[in-house]
Amino acid sequence: MLARVGQQRGIAQVSSVACLYTSKMATHLLLDPVFKQHLTGNGHPERPERYDAVTKALDAAGLSKTLARIALRKATRDEVMLVHTGPYVDTVFREIGALEDGHYLRDLSTGDTVVGPKSLDVALQAVGGVLNAVDAVTGKRAKNAFCAVRPPGHHATPNRGMGFCVFNNVAIAARYAQRKHGLARVMIADWDVHHGNGTQDTFYADGSVFFFSTHQSPWYPGTGQADENGEGKGEGKIMNCPFAAGAGAEQVVKAFRERLAGAMKEFKPDLVILSAGFDSREGDPLGRFRLTDADFAEMTKIALDIADKHAGGRLISVLEGGYSLEGLAAAVSSHVAALAKA
Repeated sequence: MLARVGQQRGIAQVSSVACLYTSKMATHLLLDPVFKQHLTGNGHPERPERYDAVTKALDAAGLSKTLARIALRKATRDEVMLVHTGPYVDTVFREIGALEDGHYLRDLSTGDTVVGPKSLDVALQAVGGVLNAVDAVTGKRAKNAFCAVRPPGHHATPNRGMGFCVFNNVAIAARYAQRKHGLARVMIADWDVHHGNGTQDTFYADGSVFFFSTHQSPWYPGTGQADENGEGKGEGKIMNCPFAAGAGAEQVVKAFRERLAGAMKEFKPDLVILSAGFDSREGDPLGRFRLTDADFAEMTKIALDIADKHAGGRLISVLEGGYSLEGLAAAVSSHVAALAKA
């Protein structure tokens, strides 16, 4: 993988009008052009055009106009610190805050994540929007939700930004759902071609969050071996399914259908979260998997079935990778259409 965030105090209480919704529960979307303001420079694969590709595909499929929206808000510092350490958050605020508006890009000192002058604001909006999605789904205003956010998050560990990621959107969402809404058990499933090392690190010894990942191996970031299965309270609550380049439905979808669904019969999550990375699709420049749009729809259905059986249908999907604009657009459209049919 190519080498190369309102500091309010307290957990924000979202008003009943914070999320836009229709009279009937349905799929909600977090879509906003603010996510184009995170700049990464010419030639970088995690670029603003990814947002354009997603929105154009959802427009063309008639989904963006028919599905309700999740409103934006900035996450507070305390919300970010549900997962990330104070020193790391200080580093992000300091380093991005030092950039001159409109003129400079830099790598975070913690790793291969390019940031620009507006990246802090955008990353906080991404986290806050995903937390609004948690509120909407747990409050039964939305059936499920897809959040088309940038920057992605699953490589961000509690004390390090890396792999294009600043804050770990899905990990913060899981902790927020537990702390604000009292949900005991959360499942996070990650089908990005790259292992979600930051999410795994966050919950490795936790036990209340089950992390499942299918990913290419060996590949960036070099973690996620099958014997990495948690420790202490978290033992057995981490499930890694690494596959060699060339893997497709017969490996990845099968792992979702058999290994994940089987494990959830015992774990019984109260909320399902997807780290939806579409660089595992065939033709992606940063992955060597062979998943098709139909495969993403099938994995979506498996996750929805788990949510229906154990979590009252509560499911939130958050965009991670996907760097072929055409492939990303097609796969997201297939994924969201499957969510909307639930």
